[in-house]
Amino acid sequence: MINRELIEVFSEIAREKNIDRTELGSIIEQLFLYIIEKQNGDSSNCSVIVNIDKGEIEIYAEKTIVDEVNDANTEITLKEILKIDPELTDLQVGDPYIEVIDPRIFSRRIIAHAKQFFAQRISDVERKYIYEDYANRVGEIIIGVVHQVQRDNMFINIDHAELRMPRREQISTERFRRGDTTRAVILAVETTPRGPDIIVSRADNSFLYKLFEMEVPEIEDGIIEITKIARHPGERAKIIVHSQDRRIDAVGACVGMRGSRIQAIVRELNNEKIDIVNFSEKPEILITRALSPAKPLELHIDDERKYCVAIFEQDELETAIGKGGVNINLASKLTEYKIDAFSPTEYETFLKNQETTLRSIPNFPKEALNGLHEISIDNVAALLAASEKKLLSAYGVNEIILEQIYEVVQQNVEQDSSDNNDETVNSSTEEIQE
Repeated sequence: MINRELIEVFSEIAREKNIDRTELGSIIEQLFLYIIEKQNGDSSNCSVIVNIDKGEIEIYAEKTIVDEVNDANTEITLKEILKIDPELTDLQVGDPYIEVIDPRIFSRRIIAHAKQFFAQRISDVERKYIYEDYANRVGEIIIGVVHQVQRDNMFINIDHAELRMPRREQISTERFRRGDTTRAVILAVETTPRGPDIIVSRADNSFLYKLFEMEVPEIEDGIIEITKIARHPGERAKIIVHSQDRRIDAVGACVGMRGSRIQAIVRELNNEKIDIVNFSEKPEILITRALSPAKPLELHIDDERKYCVAIFEQDELETAIGKGGVNINLASKLTEYKIDAFSPTEYETFLKNQETTLRSIPNFPKEALNGLHEISIDNVAALLAASEKKLLSAYGVNEIILEQIYEVVQQNVEQDSSDNNDETVNSSTEEIQE
C-alpha cells in the first residue's frame, strides 16, 4: 500500500512539472538508491525496480551467505535466510542471495532528507526538457511575458522557461515593463550550471526575416527569397528580395495591399523604416535601389575593389547619407560595395585632391602613416585604390583606424569643397561690386 501511495505523490509532482512517466520512474529509482546510500553508506549492491502503472517499488540487495556477519549490508547467514524462507535449504555458505528490502524500513529522517534530492532531480529533468525543446527551435519567433528588466538584460517568461534578451539584442528605442507581452527570435541556447541560457533577440537580422516570413506567404512558400538584410535596429533596415516567379512582383508582395503587410512589420519594430530593394545582377542598378530614398545622378563603380562613388544633387546628399551615416552604411552592407557620396562640386574637388598626401590631411591618424608608407600608400589616390584587406595589413591599421582614415579623408574633401564654394561666392560678390 505504501508503494502505491508514494508513487501517487511522486506522480502528482511530476504532472505539475510536466515530467514524462518513464523519466519519473528513473528518478524514483535514483531516489531510493540515494536513500540506501545515506542510511548504509553504500548502495552498489542494491537495485530498484519501479512500475509506475502498477504502483510498485521493489528494492533488492545482493548479499553473500557467510557463517558470521561482519557487514550486514552485504552479508547474511544461512540461519537468517531460512527464517525468511524455510524452503531455501539447498543454499550454502559462499552463495549469493538476493534480499528484498521493504521501503518502510527507512527512517522518516532519511526520507525527509531525500525530498531535497527528489526536488533537485525533478528540476534537472525539467531543465533538460527546456534545453532540448528550445535548442530545436533556434530561429523561431516566440511570444512571452516580460518578467524582469535589468540594466544589461531583459528576462522573458514562457511557461516554466526563462529567456534572456541581452541589451545588445534589444532595440534601443524600445522600453518594456514587467508584464508586457513581446515577440523575439530564439538566437541561441547554451548550457550553464544554472540551467539552459536561452538567448532571444529583437535586433538580429533573423528577427526581421522571420517577421517577413510570417506576414508574406510567398516567402514561406519559397516563391520570394530574401537574399540580404542590412539593419540598424530601431531606425532603418534594407532588404533585397528576389522573385522565383516572373509573374509575381517581389516588392509588391512584401508591401501588401495598401501597405498592409509592411505596416504590420513596421509596427512590430517600433516604426523602424524598411526599404525593400528588388534584386538585380547589375551592380549599378542594385546600388541605385539600395541608396533609396535618395536618387544618385551618377555612379562610378570599381567592381574589382568593390568601391562606388555616388554623386547626388546638393539637396539630396543629406538624405543619401542619412542621420549618422545610417542610409549609406546600410546600402554599403546590403550591396557589399563601399559607397562614398558626393555632391558634384565635392566630387570635382575630390578628383583634384587625389594627389593630396596623407601627411598633409588634418587629423589623419599618425599611428597609421608609417605602416601605409611601407606598402606604398602615401596619397589619397593610392589609399582609395587599395583594397580594405591590403590597408588592414599595414602596421598600425585596424578596422577602427581604417574607418577614421576614410572619415578624415571625406571631411578633407568636404572642407576643400566648402572653401571652393566660398571662393566662388566671394568672386561673384567682387564682380557685382565692380
